[in-house]
Amino acid sequence: MTAIKHALQRDIFTPNDERLLSIVNVCKAGKKKKNCFLCATVTTERPVQVKMVKVKKSDKGDFYKRQIAWALRDLAVVDAKDAIKENPEFDLHFEKIYKWVASSTAEKNAFISCIWKLNQRYLRKKIDFVNVSSQLLEELPKVTEESVPSGENQSVTGGDEEVVDVYQELNAREEQDIEIMMEGCECAISNAEAFAERLSRELQVLDGANIQSIMASEKQVNILMKLLDEALKEVDQIELKLSSYEEMLQSVKEQMDQISESNHLIHLSNTNNVKLLSEIEFLVNHMDLAKGHIKALQEGDLASSRGIEACTNAADALLQCMNVALRPGHDMLLAVKQQQQRFSDLREHFARRLASHLNNVFVQQFTQALLQLYNRSYFLSVPGHDQSSTLAQHSVELALPNHHPFHRDLLRYAKLMEWLKSTDYGKYEGLTKNYMDYLSRLYEREIKDFFEVAKIKMTGTTKESKKFGLHGSSGKLTGSTSSLNKLSVQSSGNRRSQSSSLLDMGNMSASDLDVADRTKFDKIFEQVLSELEPLCLAEQDFISKFFKLQQHQSMPGTMTEAEDIDGGTLSRQHNAGAPLPVSSEKDMIRQMMIKIFRCIEPELNNLIALGDKIDSFNSLYMLVKMSHHVWTAQNVDPASFLSTTLGNVLVTVKRNFDKCISNQIRQMEEVKISKKSKVGILPFVAEFEEFAGLAESIFKNAERRGDLDKAYTKLIRGVFVNVEKVANESQKTPRDVVMMENFHHIFATLSRLKISCLEAEKKEAKQKYTDHLQSYVIYSLGQPLEKLNHFFEGVEARVAQGIREEEVSYQLAFNKQELRKVIKEYPGKEVKKGLDNLYKKVDKHLCEEENLLQVVWHSMQDEFIRQYKHFEGLIARCYPGSGVTMEFTIQDILDYCSSIAQSH
Repeated sequence: MTAIKHALQRDIFTPNDERLLSIVNVCKAGKKKKNCFLCATVTTERPVQVKMVKVKKSDKGDFYKRQIAWALRDLAVVDAKDAIKENPEFDLHFEKIYKWVASSTAEKNAFISCIWKLNQRYLRKKIDFVNVSSQLLEELPKVTEESVPSGENQSVTGGDEEVVDVYQELNAREEQDIEIMMEGCECAISNAEAFAERLSRELQVLDGANIQSIMASEKQVNILMKLLDEALKEVDQIELKLSSYEEMLQSVKEQMDQISESNHLIHLSNTNNVKLLSEIEFLVNHMDLAKGHIKALQEGDLASSRGIEACTNAADALLQCMNVALRPGHDMLLAVKQQQQRFSDLREHFARRLASHLNNVFVQQFTQALLQLYNRSYFLSVPGHDQSSTLAQHSVELALPNHHPFHRDLLRYAKLMEWLKSTDYGKYEGLTKNYMDYLSRLYEREIKDFFEVAKIKMTGTTKESKKFGLHGSSGKLTGSTSSLNKLSVQSSGNRRSQSSSLLDMGNMSASDLDVADRTKFDKIFEQVLSELEPLCLAEQDFISKFFKLQQHQSMPGTMTEAEDIDGGTLSRQHNAGAPLPVSSEKDMIRQMMIKIFRCIEPELNNLIALGDKIDSFNSLYMLVKMSHHVWTAQNVDPASFLSTTLGNVLVTVKRNFDKCISNQIRQMEEVKISKKSKVGILPFVAEFEEFAGLAESIFKNAERRGDLDKAYTKLIRGVFVNVEKVANESQKTPRDVVMMENFHHIFATLSRLKISCLEAEKKEAKQKYTDHLQSYVIYSLGQPLEKLNHFFEGVEARVAQGIREEEVSYQLAFNKQELRKVIKEYPGKEVKKGLDNLYKKVDKHLCEEENLLQVVWHSMQDEFIRQYKHFEGLIARCYPGSGVTMEFTIQDILDYCSSIAQSH
């Protein structure tokens, strides 16, 4: 063990300026035996650091290496496991518990004793030694030399870091001194005993010299002692003087302490006064309401602009005082409580006064508006007068009353309404309900009268108004709802005449439905929408500003009902009068607008129904105008009341338009033709031309072009199907003529109007016209040369059966004599007569308005010449060299046709 300790000191600890004091050979408890050494070390330099180092052999086993080190001050507990019985196990508690097994109990005890001594000497913190014998902590146990080497025992028991260890190496200076000493003695190496005796003698000589030197300096020591006694006497005298001075200063100290305490109390009082002044200034500055503001709140004039401004400033000041953020403890002050109560009383008083005044303003404005409305509507309700003439005489304009003056007067109170909303929401809500109640009644009267004027202007004269149920028996103007109820209740016998179709426009003549009337309706309907739109927007803007409600823009891509019509979902989001849950200020604005303008949507629907009864074409005008206004409203705010209401009405307009198209198709299917007269151009074909021309002029640059294109597709399909149906049922006029004339008319219409969505139908109409023209020409030309046609059909049949063309003439029924016989039956005179009869017959079949006679006659001429050339070719091939020819030429045919056409 001594050799190992020496090796460890030399190789590991000396390079690090450390001294190895104790060592123990250990292994970890409960694991395979892997021996290592725990070493207790101290540093050679101050401050001294005590460590415990774990050393183990390298993997190759040729040298030792330092694995881990702990500072002894981090050691908390040393557990020897058993203080009575010998046990090699022990635990060291650092940041965690390390369990060790020593190679012998003696080594463990020696190591624990060394740790105890190092703890006593170098550490203030005491380590807990558990299960350790008290004798072991007092002195090192006596063990045999085999267990613990003497050198190790000496180094541990000494406990002093200055004790030179037997195995401590010499430093460089010590080595140099020893070399000088050995050089001075020749036998230093050869005779060590002689050298040792010499050194002993020299040491004794030096000791004697030291003793003599000490004895010689006794006199000087006495002198020094005498001086020290005198110095002590001087110190005593100085201490007496200092004591007297201290007694003198003691009274001064007491006085200064009193002064210091007084200054501290004065400073503390000043600090408290400053803080108190700050709190008082805070309360005065933030909770003191000027007398002028109090007077304005109590008796300020709410009718004048100056009084409203003063009340507004006073209300703001009161709100600031009431909302001031009090510091902790302020609310417990009596003055603060009294001031807060005073503010609450002022707030309640002014809120009642403001609410009462605004209610009076609402009533005053409502009364004033009713008087204006009465003066306006007086001329419309005079009994025994024609309302249309009354409108013209008194220049009653189709315009809604302007509420801008009322809004302007009320907006002066906007800031006070905001104050009321934040301080007394109950009174604010009451004012809101009162405003909605007054305005809903006022707008209902104004809007109904406005729509009555629009209906009278639409129908024109009183006679026409009565026709559509606008007037009662007494001649007075009836309500809009009852008027339209009369329109909707129709007898079954007149259902067909009053339905929206292109075939039959009811009992009205064409003059009643001229372009001027339609233009007038379009202008009136546009004016109605143009009046309603700014009215709703102005009222919504006023509600937002006066009642301080925010209008948030909707997100892009929001789809309303009107936008969803094409998709087929026509369900409405809500009824016009149904209450909505108020989840935000935006919803509150919408709810207020719905209640105020609850009559707009029913009146618009009634007006639309009237326009549809006047003229089914009006649905086209209304669809375009309504779509444009919906698009404009959605660009402003897709979720606004105006946008939603117009979108709902647009649904009705679109339904009427679709119903109109469906009725037209139904009327096409129900059409009946006369059996005694020729068909000509069918009525629904002519009406489709009129419809398409009018629709193109109306829908030019319109937003809802897709609706018209869909209607075009449905109508044209219905026209095609029913033209063919009528042609099949025709008895007087050949089927091909009916098809040819009507599809020619359809093709001409589509070519003129250039409707892009009907390009395929235009080509189909042209193809049908061409096919049926050719069919009619071929069918008609079979009659003038009937026997000749039959003869050559027989010749072609023989050739088809396999007989060679030049051998046909040998057939008995088709020899040259039979050919000459048939040809002689058709001299030029007979051919011209047959063509003349054919011309007359074609003239009877064709109608005059389509003017296709010359076209058909020219086609027949070309077809006749083609047949002539075909017959000539058959004669040349089947009867070669016979010299048989027709008795008329192509030039004769041209002359005949030209002469016949000119003669008729």
